[in-house]
Formats: sequence, structure tokens, C-alpha cells
Amino acid sequence: MMETGAADWLKLKHARILLTGATGWFGTWLLDALVAANRSFEVGMTIQAMSRSPEYFRNRHPALYAASEIEWIKADVRDWPMSLPHDATHIIHAATEASAQLNQYQPDVMFDTIVDGTRNSLRFAAQSSCRSFLLLSSGAIYGTQPLSVTHLAEGCMTAPDCSDVHQAYAEGKRAAEQLCAIWNSQHAVPAKIARCFAFVGPHMPLDAHFAIGNFIRDASADRTIVIRGDGQPQRSYLYMTDLVIWLLAILLRGGNARPYNVGSDQSVSIQQLARKISLLSGLDAGTEIQGHTSKADRNYVPDINRIVRELGVRTTVGLDDAIQRTYDWVRRADALQTLSPS
Repeated sequence: MMETGAADWLKLKHARILLTGATGWFGTWLLDALVAANRSFEVGMTIQAMSRSPEYFRNRHPALYAASEIEWIKADVRDWPMSLPHDATHIIHAATEASAQLNQYQPDVMFDTIVDGTRNSLRFAAQSSCRSFLLLSSGAIYGTQPLSVTHLAEGCMTAPDCSDVHQAYAEGKRAAEQLCAIWNSQHAVPAKIARCFAFVGPHMPLDAHFAIGNFIRDASADRTIVIRGDGQPQRSYLYMTDLVIWLLAILLRGGNARPYNVGSDQSVSIQQLARKISLLSGLDAGTEIQGHTSKADRNYVPDINRIVRELGVRTTVGLDDAIQRTYDWVRRADALQTLSPS
């Protein structure tokens, strides 16, 4: 990862990066990569890591928490004013509750966290010395992928059903992108947009609504991999090292208020994914299909021609390798937890 993004890492010489949502899955990877790059290339960057619960992160990742490059800030992006030094040169806004449960039972909280958090972060960027602002948006903004469309491009005009309260996450991300366009136009905030799809890698939640995480969890426990639907929907997964490189490319070289899809364009059915994980685990856990396809279970695969063409990124870790790395990490983590004194 360091070699692939070397030119971009060097552009962060003496940068001060504000990262919201620093203790989430994406935040953990971004922090780890920024610290490693800072030490490899000696660029002298500092990172302001903003989170509502830094203590939670300290308990899970004590070494990374203690990194000298990181200044921890306990705060909520929904609160204004943001009591931070106005010297951030780059802002990565990754604070989002990507929780299916919250989206279902507290859609108002979900929507407000995304929209108010983005508005406050943009407002802060306008008041600081920010040279680039990156919003981590989502492929969910496209709504249900038409069956006739194999890969969703940035120009796709589909959308979520705004009368469905369970679309609060998707509609919140759409509103956040609109705020980026407004603040870029009216306040000259150099806002960049990454529409993130699906990913795989260490630290991923295994008990959330991500099928690949559930499957790896079951395989690592030598349990039958259960497919809740009929297994036919198509998905794609980008490994987390590639995600970090692609996000960095958008932050430093992306067009203002120009969205870029971020994800793999190599599709795989849910059933194929489950079988692949079962085989790669070497445990022969097997798979079981339990359900049927609903409208929400349709395909979810991006067209990545824009980001490949304009920013020169590429996929460096294939799906089999990505699954194997993640599975091995989960097994090691489970073994360490077993050996730890209670």
C-alpha cells in the first residue's frame, strides 16, 4: 500500500488532517495508514482524530491510540460550534452510523447524524485553512439498482424511495452530497465525494448487516454459512488497503463536488460468495439457503471507470486474496482472545 500511493502520501508534507468518525472501521484503517505513511515517508503530518468515544478505541487498539502523530478529540459532529483549532489542512468526514438497526428503528437519528454532521464539518472547513474536504458518501444514494443495469455509474439517475423511512441512511447521504455541492459553490470549500460500496478486510464488523462479514464469522467458527435470501443478488468487494489508496487519491486529486464510485467492479453472487468463503476457510463449513429475494436484495455493483480513468487507481488485491487475509485475521484474533486471561 505504501508504494502504490507514494506520490499521494508525499503531498501530505506537514499536513494537519482532521478525521471525523476516527474509531469506526474506515477510521481505524485510515488512522493506521496515515501513521504508517507518516513514518515511512517522514512527511511530518499530524492527525486530529475526532470521536464520541476515544476510550473505546483505546481499549481495542492501544498501540495505535498512543501513536504520537494522533491528537484525540472527544466530540460529536452533530454539535456546533466545533471546539477545534482552525488549522486543519485536510478534512476527511467519515462519521456515520452505518447501522441497519439504527436506520430501521431510529431513522431520525440516522438522518440527523449524517446531515447535521456534514453541515457542521463543511462549516468548520470554511472557517479553517482546509485545502481539501472529503465526504465518505455511499452507493446507497442510487437506490435500488435496476435489473437491466449491471454496474451503477455516477450519472445514474435512480434514487431511494424518499417516502420509505428506512431509506434515512441513503437519503441522508444524498443530502450530504448536496451540501458539499452548495458549500463548494457558495463558500469555496474544496469538497470531494467518495461513493463507497462494499468492502472486506480486518476489523470489519462480523455481526452487522454485511453478508461477507457474517459468512466469514460463520466459517471461522466452523458453522454452516447461512444465506438469508436466495443467494442470487450480485455484490462486489474491495479490500481495505485499496479503499485507503482510492480515498487518498480523491482527497488530493479529485474534482470538487465531483462524485467518484469507490469499490470493486468484479461482481459475485451471494451464493458464490458463501461457497468461496467455505472453500477458502478449509473447514468445509458448507452453505445453506434459507430465504427468497426481496426488492432490497437486488444487485449492488459500481461502475468504476471514472475513478480509474481520472485518478489512475487500480484494484491490487483480488477477492480470493481479500477473503483469505480477512479470514486469517479473524482466526488469529479469535485465538488471541481465547488465550487472553478472563
